[in-house]
Amino acid sequence: MVISAAMIKQLREATGAGVLDCRKALEATEGDLEKAKAWLKDKGLAAAAKKADRVALEGLVGSYIHHNHRVAVLVEVNCESDFVARTDGFTTLTQNIAKHIAMANPQYVKPEDIPANVLEEAKQGFVAEAQAAGKTGAELEVEVEKKLKKFYEDACLVLQSYVLDDKVTIGGMITQGITDLKENIVVRRFIRYELGA
Repeated sequence: MVISAAMIKQLREATGAGVLDCRKALEATEGDLEKAKAWLKDKGLAAAAKKADRVALEGLVGSYIHHNHRVAVLVEVNCESDFVARTDGFTTLTQNIAKHIAMANPQYVKPEDIPANVLEEAKQGFVAEAQAAGKTGAELEVEVEKKLKKFYEDACLVLQSYVLDDKVTIGGMITQGITDLKENIVVRRFIRYELGA
């Protein structure tokens, strides 16, 4: 199949991918636009996964103060180079994460950050709730796993749905940032202040 410039342009406008990547995607999917979009997305996720082990020591400390001056956030977001840290894309990502933290109030960056005693206490509570509801055996395990998944999503920044677009998680935004900026990006830590809390 002949891949036309119009097809490449259409895919490029839909995905923001480079011309060569769009051509490769269309060639790999025999000109199917939807399959080409999925191909590019998979390629981006694979590329982001490869960058996950790279050291990220540069970056920014982003801040956000809510308009009522009752909530403020500082967040450290790291990347691999000072050059990327100064780009509009990285700055915007950092600001969006800070704003999200102010509104969603996560407790931890990722599931691995949850202390073992906090996790164990939550599990015991979920087991007790499931048993009180009459669940036993495999049913009980499924119920506890479901509640644990929800607990992680509520408590961990990277698993939360972005407050301004619930179709994407913060982790998904970071992965997209890695794909777009071609460097590893990591939320190192954050602190959220709330008046009287």
